[in-house]
Amino acid sequence: MASVFLYHVVGDLTVGKPELVEFLETETVESAIRVIGEAAEGSIPIWKRRSHVGVIENSEMRQQRFVGILNSLDIVAFLARDECLVDQEKAMKTPVSEVVVPNNSLLREVDPATRLIDALEMMKNGLKRLLVPKSVVWKGMSKRFSILYNGKWLKNLDASSSSSNLGLNANRPSSSSTPTSSRNKFCCLSREDVIRFVIGCLGALAPLPLSSISSLGAINPNFSSIEASFPAIQVTQKLPQDTTAVAVVESTPDGLYKIIGEISACKLWKCDYLAAAWALANLSAGQFVMGVEDNVTLRSLPHFSVNSTAGENNNMANGGGVSTRPRKFSSRSIGFFSNPASPSFGASRSTMYRGRSAPLTCKVTSSLAAVMAQMLSHRATHVWVTEPESEDILVGVVSYADILAAVIKQPAPVIPSTAPAGEGYATEIQN
Repeated sequence: MASVFLYHVVGDLTVGKPELVEFLETETVESAIRVIGEAAEGSIPIWKRRSHVGVIENSEMRQQRFVGILNSLDIVAFLARDECLVDQEKAMKTPVSEVVVPNNSLLREVDPATRLIDALEMMKNGLKRLLVPKSVVWKGMSKRFSILYNGKWLKNLDASSSSSNLGLNANRPSSSSTPTSSRNKFCCLSREDVIRFVIGCLGALAPLPLSSISSLGAINPNFSSIEASFPAIQVTQKLPQDTTAVAVVESTPDGLYKIIGEISACKLWKCDYLAAAWALANLSAGQFVMGVEDNVTLRSLPHFSVNSTAGENNNMANGGGVSTRPRKFSSRSIGFFSNPASPSFGASRSTMYRGRSAPLTCKVTSSLAAVMAQMLSHRATHVWVTEPESEDILVGVVSYADILAAVIKQPAPVIPSTAPAGEGYATEIQN
C-alpha cells in the first residue's frame, strides 16, 4: 500500500471545493436536468428539507435527511414511462422524490481528519459521496500533521475523541472545533474527485500505475448487458440494483459478447432527455445507441415541443423559459450521430460509431494510469474492457470502485494466464 494514502487526509481534497448546495426532493425533474449537466458523475445527491430551521444538526440528523443519488439514466427511464410520454410538460414538473431511488447509504459524513486510506476503503465498498465539514480555518493538512493525527501521538487523545464521529473517525481528533457559523457548511467529494487526486500521485504509487489492469485484478467480469435486438426499455425494467451502465451487445456463436454501444448515465447526462426517453421507449437497444435515421421511417418519429438539451439549457439557466420550437427526433438530439452506412448491428466498428455513441473501451493489457486518464478525460464512471486481439469482444468492465480497490492493495506477482480471455460472464437482460 502506498504511504501517500496514509499520510494524506480527506481535508486535503477539500481545498478549493465549493460549498454544498442541497438539492431538495421537492425540486422538479426539469431543475434536476439543469443541475445534473454540471455535476460530477452525471448525478446529484437528493435531500429532504430541514424540519427545524435554525437548529444545528448532528451527523445522524443529516444522514436521515439524505434520500439518495439521482442520475441521468433514472430521469430518462422515468420520462420513458407511458404516462410521461403522453404529458411531457407535466412529467418535467414532477418532484424528483418520485424519481430518485431511495438509498441513504451512498453518502456519509466524515471528518476532514479522516485518513485518505479509510475514505478509499469506504468508496471501494460502494460509497459514492463524502460529506466533509467545510471550516473557515481548514487549509489542508501536510504529511507531517497527518502523522500527528494518525501516529502515536493520537493515543493520548483517544479519551477525548468525539463519540458523534463515525466508526472510522472515532479514534481521530475532530476538526469540527470551528465557529458555529461554519459548522453547517459542507463540501461534497465524489469518486471522481478522489481519482483526480490519485492520478496526481502516480509517482508515489510506482510501479502500480504502469501495471496492466489485468495483473492488478481490476477487471470486473460481472457486467450487465442487453442484446442489440431487444427493446431498449428493458434496461430500465430489469436492471440489477445500483447499475448505471449496460453494454449493448451481440452474442457470437462461441458464446462471447461483441459490444456495439452502451446505455449509461454518463452517456446521457448531457443529452436531450425527452428525445432520449422516446427513443428508450420505442426503439431497440441497438437502434438507441446507433441512431435511427436508417432504421425508423420519418412518419414514426414524433415532434417534441419541450426542450431539455444541455446545449440549449443556457436559456433556462439565464432565467428564460423552456423553448417550444418544434423539432423532429434524430440521433443527434440524444447525443449520437447518424450512421450513413449499413444499419446492420454487426457492421464494422469504423463505420458504425460516431461521436458519443461509441463506448469507451480499453484492452486487458492497458495500464492502470491509462484507464484512469480515459475515465477522467471523458468524465466516465467506467471503461469497458475488450480482448487484446479484438477491439469489440467484451471481457469485463473497470469502474471507480475497481480502480480504488487496485490502488490500495499490494499488486500481486504477474503470472501468465493460460485461460482464454473473454471467460467473464454478463448479467444479461433477457427478452
